[in-house]
Amino acid sequence: MSAEIVPSLGAGLARFNYRRVPLFRPWPNGGGGNPFDLACNLLLPWSNRISGGGFVFEHKFHELLANVADEPFPIHGNGFSQEWEVDSLAPDKASLSLVSDGPGPYRYRAEVTYALTGQALELQLLIVNSAPVRLPFGLGIHPWFPRTALTTLHAPASQVCLELPSHLPDRFEDVETRPDWDFATPAALPSGWINNAFAGWDGVASIRWPEQNCGLRIEASPVLNFYLVYSPSQASDFVCFEPVSHVVDAHNRGSIDKWNGLSVLSPGESLVADCSFTVI
Repeated sequence: MSAEIVPSLGAGLARFNYRRVPLFRPWPNGGGGNPFDLACNLLLPWSNRISGGGFVFEHKFHELLANVADEPFPIHGNGFSQEWEVDSLAPDKASLSLVSDGPGPYRYRAEVTYALTGQALELQLLIVNSAPVRLPFGLGIHPWFPRTALTTLHAPASQVCLELPSHLPDRFEDVETRPDWDFATPAALPSGWINNAFAGWDGVASIRWPEQNCGLRIEASPVLNFYLVYSPSQASDFVCFEPVSHVVDAHNRGSIDKWNGLSVLSPGESLVADCSFTVI
């Protein structure tokens, strides 16, 4: 088992292999500067898109600028695109850190630890609010998995969030109303576009590649109680299964429980998320 980290691109992973079989979609040979070509990204201090040019929190508007070409909304925070420091490195474990002045009102310190244990990759992501005010924080793990003709996903959830053409959220529906997006039992991926958040998840999922006689069991800590699935179509060579702490645009969705998985951190307070990927 091996994992390759790219500190200069958000401490993301270039590869995660088992017996030389790619378990995450590998970074192209020769690399490149696009973080979304990596095998896995870290999402902080929030996940996915925020509308309206920012958000209001405790009666103050906080501006956030778009940060990705061709994206009208700020997306995935900034941790994925920053250079991280390597704090420690061993054959089976690495720790990296980031001190960030931004985006917008955010000031934070982050740490990530990757560890190879037995047949698993274990990841822990921590963020500390270094701003002088309370702010809503979120975290996410964004692996890019290989997609084959026979790939299946098992990730029981109770609700799915429909998206607008802008990729912002529309409304939640019971997942049973969309059988092509119901992964209560191992199911093939939908043939068309999917870019949706799911709620009512217990933090355990699995993805399998029958052609390789291989799969991964994914276990996320309770703070990552939503997931997103993204894949453009059956012609795509990837599918993203992203354990996240909140739904898309949660900053602008008020305090409705099923939207608001954000964690309000006072100065000095922290948020920690764990996620493991075990070969099955």
